[in-house]
Amino acid sequence: MIKEALHPLFFALALDPSSPIPLYRQLADAIRQTILSGKLAAGTKLPSTRLCARNLGISRFTVLTAFEQLLAEGYIYGQEGSGTYVTDVLPDSLLELPDKTAPLAPAEEQKRKLSRRGAVLANSMVMPQFLESGGAVSAFRPGLPALDQFPYTIWRRLLTKRWNRFPAELLGYSDPAGFLPLREQIATYVRAARGVQCVAEQVIVVAGSQQAIELAARLLLDPGDAIWMEDPGYPGARGALLGAAAQVIAVPVDEQGLDIAQGIHLGKHASLAYVTPSHQFPLGVTTSLPRRLALLSWANQVGAWILEDDYESEYRYTGRPLPSLQGLDATGRVIYIGTLSKVLFPGLRLGYLIVPSDLVEAFVAARKLMDRQPPIIDQLVLTDFMSQGHFSRHLRRMRTLYEERQTLLIEAVRRELAGLLAVAPSEAGMHLVGNLAEGLNETQISRAAAQQGIIVPPLSAYSQRALNSRALLLGYTAFNAQQINLAVQSLARTFKKTMQDDMSASTAP
Repeated sequence: MIKEALHPLFFALALDPSSPIPLYRQLADAIRQTILSGKLAAGTKLPSTRLCARNLGISRFTVLTAFEQLLAEGYIYGQEGSGTYVTDVLPDSLLELPDKTAPLAPAEEQKRKLSRRGAVLANSMVMPQFLESGGAVSAFRPGLPALDQFPYTIWRRLLTKRWNRFPAELLGYSDPAGFLPLREQIATYVRAARGVQCVAEQVIVVAGSQQAIELAARLLLDPGDAIWMEDPGYPGARGALLGAAAQVIAVPVDEQGLDIAQGIHLGKHASLAYVTPSHQFPLGVTTSLPRRLALLSWANQVGAWILEDDYESEYRYTGRPLPSLQGLDATGRVIYIGTLSKVLFPGLRLGYLIVPSDLVEAFVAARKLMDRQPPIIDQLVLTDFMSQGHFSRHLRRMRTLYEERQTLLIEAVRRELAGLLAVAPSEAGMHLVGNLAEGLNETQISRAAAQQGIIVPPLSAYSQRALNSRALLLGYTAFNAQQINLAVQSLARTFKKTMQDDMSASTAP
């Protein structure tokens, strides 16, 4: 009995009764790993189920269940009148399975290296790590809609109605370009609201603007192609374009938008330009008409493509939204990108591309290879949401609400952070750029605020060049009056503590 109690299996097992994983699964997993690692050789006799239960402090039924699982998987076998044994027909390679926790040998690491494209994608960050808040809605994270104001009741009713009358044929594969009635609704909307020239057949439904950029990069760029990228600009677009092995040229942005003359100076024969002309991200400027025409003229002369990311054009608080760049394009050089994440909710993961007619077939084929098709039920509900007028009503409500929230943020900053952070009203968008007072460091303030749960990205986080900037981004659309006031007060305390720490450090002997 003493000899059996010292069975090597008992030294390899560590069960956790507080774990959500059932004990029988923990036991089966532990025995399986012990066999695969070679610690229990083929033909080794296992202790009896009674002895296992007694030594491990668990019920015999739990042990029997674990053994039955391993027996079904072929790791052990029972011999009547003799006991249970480790099977002797496992491949040698499995019996020599390395410990998953052990570090890889240098030679093995060499074999597991990413491709050049994979390395670029893995190292492309949309935001610095210290600003990542996961799924949390943290003030003043830019780009989030007012999720508390979304008409959930209407959406739920439309969803229920669709599920109750769901035709069986839609459970299979559907059009990779998207549900045609939805594409018709989108085409009608962008023609009226954005001055886009298109028909429904030019609309391709995608999983948000990020997939749209990735799809365009795959189809329009060869490795080494030069592309213009606004600087500062959207890091997600830069990552997708770099992932296509493009040579990204950082083109400065001024008060009139992308500096076309600088772009031509830096790379006249670039293959593509990525722009956000209606409300430049992150500076918020609108590209002037002369610059728009100059950009189109350059693209036509050199045969370049223009990716127009119209990511939040719906939110303009003074006058009507400006017409799109695509609406001015007479030669079919502009690929238009729209998203519903900023209008409805990010979890919907639906956006759209509008491409020139002669590119539709190629884009649809490539979109099919990416992930076959967009989710059909979400498209059906969104079609109803748009066709029944809920979409346009929701937009009108949000424009009014967001203008109010922008005013609240400006007032709170002026009240709590006068002389330290200056914000001015913006005619459009979902965030403000706050300029720091002389002597304050934007990255230092941003890091200190993040430690208090306040997300205020530094402007330099969006630039490829070394910017001599002292500015922070403050999103306001997702936060109500109480949240805005409390967050600004917390931010003010962060400013004062940071300044006190700097003063103490400078006067220390």
